[in-house]
Amino acid sequence: MGQARKPKGIPLCTGRYVITVSVFVLAFVAILGRAAYLQIYESNKLSIEADKRSVRVKGIDTRRGVIYDRNGIELARSIPVESLWVDPKKIIDSPSLMHSVDWKKLATVLEMKESELTRFIKERSTKRFVWLKRKLHPEQAQFIHRLSLDGVYLQQEQRRYYPTAEINSHVVGFTGIDSNGLEGLEKAFNDLLIGNPGQKKVVVDLYRNVIENKGIINDAKNGEDLVLSLDSRIQALAYRELKAAVLRHGARAGSLVILDIDTGEVLAMVNQPSYNPNRGDQRKPQLTRNRAVTDMFEPGSTAKPFTVLTSLEAKSVKPNTLISTGPGKFRVDNQWVRDGVNLGTVTVTKILQKSSNVGVAKLALALDDQTFLDTFYKLGFGLDTGSGFPGESSGRLSIRHNWSQFEKATMAYGYGFQVTPLQLAQAYAIIGSKGVKRPVSFLKVREPISEERIFSKESTEQVLQMMETVVKEGGTATGAALESYRTAGKTGTARKAIKGGYGDEYLSFFAGISPVSNPKIAMVVMLDEPEGDVYYGGDVAAPIYSNVAEQALRLLNIVPDKETLQTAHSSNTLLANNGGRKNG
Repeated sequence: MGQARKPKGIPLCTGRYVITVSVFVLAFVAILGRAAYLQIYESNKLSIEADKRSVRVKGIDTRRGVIYDRNGIELARSIPVESLWVDPKKIIDSPSLMHSVDWKKLATVLEMKESELTRFIKERSTKRFVWLKRKLHPEQAQFIHRLSLDGVYLQQEQRRYYPTAEINSHVVGFTGIDSNGLEGLEKAFNDLLIGNPGQKKVVVDLYRNVIENKGIINDAKNGEDLVLSLDSRIQALAYRELKAAVLRHGARAGSLVILDIDTGEVLAMVNQPSYNPNRGDQRKPQLTRNRAVTDMFEPGSTAKPFTVLTSLEAKSVKPNTLISTGPGKFRVDNQWVRDGVNLGTVTVTKILQKSSNVGVAKLALALDDQTFLDTFYKLGFGLDTGSGFPGESSGRLSIRHNWSQFEKATMAYGYGFQVTPLQLAQAYAIIGSKGVKRPVSFLKVREPISEERIFSKESTEQVLQMMETVVKEGGTATGAALESYRTAGKTGTARKAIKGGYGDEYLSFFAGISPVSNPKIAMVVMLDEPEGDVYYGGDVAAPIYSNVAEQALRLLNIVPDKETLQTAHSSNTLLANNGGRKNG
């Protein structure tokens, strides 16, 4: 029997083993080399790419400035609210969520149908951030917070709140969903009110939650507060009286403006119809525009004092100069200028008191064109007032080079050019200030204001005295007379211009100044298309002036200047000094 063969030992390595180990070693070296390369040479690029996916620039919340009236009453303030956003992708990844009872509750609290809400999410299934509803009511936000749904989140924002609602809406205006001013002084002073929101870098997770703050880029700065020239007490009074008059006369619209004669400040400015700026559904253009600043109209007889002032400045007449207006009409360029009645030969003062078209037309035709027009240019017609209010109209004063004598005659009594209520109020304030023009301001004036004398003190004082006869017995505006204060003013009733001429609708005005002894306020009242047979300015607009001016002057602590009251005041003082005993 042969000797058994001795088994060979297992070799320490084989070709396959060497290849396998080599592959793993090479792979490890490649990975290590790649890692080293990325860490050393590509680190900045990788950091940038990572930051694109997780680092965000986030705004720093700031407070929009508060708007106050001249007495410190808040007219606009920002309050914290919560807005709702969703992550559609996360919601789609949890299909049971959209069939749950809580999903139905969410739709209900948002005043949506469940199917509508579900469709909204599915149409945006690939997105990670979508606003669902901005600036929720606090009760809505609280309810949604309790639901605690995955993919449904609340984020704090700010909402603008207007405590006085409709009363100041046309002046203050409102902000949009992004808290930027869209109308009124909110828009005019948006850059001042909004401040600087600031920015910071943050690291966010997949659901936009901040997990790390990487520092501030720009410092945040709160918006500055704004103090307006408005007096809320007078504003509320004017709003109430104008609204009542518009409803009483069935007017299409109305405006009222009060200026402080000494400073040019707007003490009150209201319009009808109005709107509530706290309600987005009421922000319609026909409601939100400030008619007192944007709408133009032919001023009618309220322009007659300017023609008389021009004649006085030119020294062509005096208040007691006699002018023949008989037989109540006269022909100019084959057209007639007419009065309602034949006044005969009357003084210039009587022309204003009785509102004679014939009288002022003759005064205008006796002046050269440039002298006549200069007064209207000086008053600021054809230019905006410079108040800075958004959308302010400049009116229309475009005189043709070869205009006719009839056009000149009709311009004397307020036709052929257009003004805004604010422009007309400023013109009357110039008469009240004895010929000094001051800029219009919607902000409270704290520093000395610029002023320019454009008419003589003597002429404007004469016009003021003549205008006082308009509200006295025998004038066209006895309804504008005040109980405690002397008043000067002028009525106006103008046909509304339509294509091709004038229609059957009227604009009714009264422009006035009080008190005459020391003028403090100038006011313009305008009603658009009052219904019925009562449409004259003396019947429709003058009583509004009386109701508002009387109380406004008392609120401003202006001393009464009517002689009867002054006499009574003197008698009471004398009685007090004598221990209450009468002399006799």
